[in-house]
Amino acid sequence: MKPFDYSLDYASLDLRAHPELYAVGRGEQGGLLVEPYKSEILPHWRFKTPEKAVASSKKIFDLFLAYKAADDFVGMDMARKFLQMGFTRARRYANHRSGRKYASADGAELPDRYDPVKAESAAIFKRKWDEARTDSEYLEMKKRHREKYESAAR
Repeated sequence: MKPFDYSLDYASLDLRAHPELYAVGRGEQGGLLVEPYKSEILPHWRFKTPEKAVASSKKIFDLFLAYKAADDFVGMDMARKFLQMGFTRARRYANHRSGRKYASADGAELPDRYDPVKAESAAIFKRKWDEARTDSEYLEMKKRHREKYESAAR
């Protein structure tokens, strides 16, 4: 697996036009960088309340399906990353009211303060993230992308 390349100038790159430059990386890597997808998905990314999480995760999953219909693996993977980030960020706020896990003064982990509303938002995103990451066409396209663009033989 090729690591996500943070050295590229993502602000000026169009990864739809140049999918060969995209590396899946691990988890959420690059989720807030890769254009034009970041600009297409980010305006819909909300997790403050379960109602917003439902609407947001549905819209992002609809984008995932649209990218799939367009045979756009990079778009699918970016939508998957935003669903994953919706889950992880909502979980962070469910556990830490400020969203900060560590104290800025000494780096010590801050105490948990469970928020059931944010936990519900996280669960909503988790279901859509699971649906995206287990989609059989997504998995096949991911395999093909890695073989074509990320193999060590390149």
